[in-house]
Amino acid sequence: MKIGIVCYPTFGGSGVVATELGMALSKRGHEIHFITYKQPVRLEQLSSNIYYHEVNVPEYPLFHYQPYELALSSKLVDTIKLYGIDLLHVHYAIPHAYAGYMAKKMLREEGIDIPMVTTLHGTDITLVGNHPFYKPAVTFSINKSDVVTSVSQSLKEDTLKLFEIEKEIKVIPNFIDISKRDNPFTECQRGLMAEGDEKIVTHISNFRKVKRIDDVVKIFYNIQKEMKAKLIMVGEGPEVSTAKQLVNELGIAKRVMFLGESNEINKILCFSDLFLLPSETESFGLAALEAMINGVPVISSNAGGLPEVNKDGFSGYLSDVGDVEDMAKNALAILKDKETLQQFKNNAKEMASKFDINAIVPLYEEVYEKALQPVK
Repeated sequence: MKIGIVCYPTFGGSGVVATELGMALSKRGHEIHFITYKQPVRLEQLSSNIYYHEVNVPEYPLFHYQPYELALSSKLVDTIKLYGIDLLHVHYAIPHAYAGYMAKKMLREEGIDIPMVTTLHGTDITLVGNHPFYKPAVTFSINKSDVVTSVSQSLKEDTLKLFEIEKEIKVIPNFIDISKRDNPFTECQRGLMAEGDEKIVTHISNFRKVKRIDDVVKIFYNIQKEMKAKLIMVGEGPEVSTAKQLVNELGIAKRVMFLGESNEINKILCFSDLFLLPSETESFGLAALEAMINGVPVISSNAGGLPEVNKDGFSGYLSDVGDVEDMAKNALAILKDKETLQQFKNNAKEMASKFDINAIVPLYEEVYEKALQPVK
């Protein structure tokens, strides 16, 4: 198959999943065309069956906001015609499914019918899509897709509750590529982040309010009162400055490292003992899954799709949103001795292995085959 993939090219979960999916599909013999405004950050290399097509948005003084959807739909039409693409897979309802539908309509005028698969990832539904200004367009885009998938059962239920959806939604969970998780790092490298008797606690996100970054700091504050520990904060976003201010107010600046965005996530997680994800909501919890496959147990909220990823009392613990005291108590229960910690590390890796990419990619191939079948 020749598959066009439309996604955000950033460090965010939807972009990572779309890119990893495209690379995995290419290894299974499919020709993949990424169509976006910048080369995806996880796209390791272009090859004979992986292509990248940049969407350029010319700037005109007439427009206060440049029309990305218009540029994207036009680029989709040109790329689909030029390369004979069989199917379009868009990640995120707005603006990608909306632009994809417009491209489909333009192509139909030329006698070209191309099916579109839309994958819902989370904030396109629960945050952006539910805004009154966007809700009609999101509803329309989903219903006009040929096949719709969501990354968790929780997100599917939210979508059906928030929108008047006529389409069946198939749940296909996010995934992890276990083959890329071989540990090439040595114990001495751990010393770059912490002393030998310090536990390493990690948080990775885009530092938005929904991630409850203050709770991350407060949980760690309670942990470090009971044992020697370091907190590694990875990512960039609007809440970074607030988190740094709180760290200073609590007097733990020497125990907290802010690393910004990093391409060394696996190295950081390799040496981590615990991962904190107290989010207000998570459609799936890809960051938790990446921690778990590296053998890092997770302390998280029980919001959204997190209970589908993090098994309470096995790969970590779940608590109500905002219950910092309970999260800190659970964290200390895991970290209290080597045997308990090692058991949770083993369990985390076992749980994460259920989401191996080799088990998930065939589910997307089945969806593609269904979308390509003529309407009866």
